[in-house]
Amino acid sequence: MAIPVYSYLRYSSQSQADHDSLRRQRETIARLAAVRGMTIAHEYTDPGVSGTRELADRPALAALLDAVENGEIRTVLVERADRLARDLIVGEIILGQFRDAGTAVIAADSGADLTASDDDPSKRLIRQVLGAVAEYEKSALVAKMRAARERMRRETGRCEGVKPFGSLPGEAETLERIHQLRRKPRGGPRMGYRRIAKTLTAEGHPTRSGRPWQASTVQAILARA
Repeated sequence: MAIPVYSYLRYSSQSQADHDSLRRQRETIARLAAVRGMTIAHEYTDPGVSGTRELADRPALAALLDAVENGEIRTVLVERADRLARDLIVGEIILGQFRDAGTAVIAADSGADLTASDDDPSKRLIRQVLGAVAEYEKSALVAKMRAARERMRRETGRCEGVKPFGSLPGEAETLERIHQLRRKPRGGPRMGYRRIAKTLTAEGHPTRSGRPWQASTVQAILARA
């Protein structure tokens, strides 16, 4: 039985479109999928979008990451690494989001798993400073929330406001724990969103989805509060 996977395609200018960039990307991805016994369940495409643009300006990539964080996707195929981003730091940030969700991103031209951990010093350094790029995480959160609303509209025909976390039965205690973990201790740094998410999961606090806590979820809850 073929393994269902998802693909992401992007080209940055009309001239690339004229030179069959999308056709080339699809063919490269299809060849790898055939060799590995995979079938493309859905294709996400950002046409005419530069690889240097942030996530908020790339609706298909934002929708893909929303589906990934909802646990719907485990493998994503791209033609090559720069289809996600031409900027190394932006690319590492995006790959970090896939990596945190347990989703593999495979470059079809080489067959390499771009989300696999490695000892490359440049990439390791970038991963160490990801916590400092709060502005990017804010943009990513906004884009994913917008993609989630659009998905809900397509599925239900409407998108009503979601009740804030803490308003449903059993959530008040978890909300208080989130605020407790986020408070800045005397003489020490404030706990980051990722560490809070890992702590909540380890302590057994349930999320509304039933899946492990994500840093973006903690950030959204605190922003609303």
